[in-house]
Amino acid sequence: MFKKLIILLIVIAPMAAFAQDKLAYINTQEVFTQMPEIKNVETQLGAKQEEIKKNLSAIQAEYDKKIEEFKASGQATDAVAQDQARQLQQIQERYETYLQNSDKEFSDLRQQLLAPLQQKMQAAIKSVGDKNGFTYIIEVGAAPYISASAVDAGKLVKTELGIN
Repeated sequence: MFKKLIILLIVIAPMAAFAQDKLAYINTQEVFTQMPEIKNVETQLGAKQEEIKKNLSAIQAEYDKKIEEFKASGQATDAVAQDQARQLQQIQERYETYLQNSDKEFSDLRQQLLAPLQQKMQAAIKSVGDKNGFTYIIEVGAAPYISASAVDAGKLVKTELGIN
């Protein structure tokens, strides 16, 4: 029985040596930026950024206008000066609150717009891996070394996504 096991191992061992993992690599950032849908996302995000800048500029202009009004009014009593300081403080707080809220809103919009594209690309990578029998598809930036025998899956994923 022991001899049969040894013979079986001797026969199977060379076969196992040939059963190498099939590896591929991809630069997902490169593929991602070439997706046609990314232009629409960039347009929407650019419009949102412009809206935020416009609103921040309006608040800043209101602040500057109040300062000029207060300077033009000359000497003010303590009560008037306190009221003016309170008005400026309110505008400044509104500016800071809007800035924080708009940052979060922009980040949420960005994530909302990019999530479907990321899912689409992930599905394409999985499809390419399954179709081509890849054991792993590794991100190019995560691997310190990529063998010449590894396959560039980026071209295959681009084809899967319909990118020329």
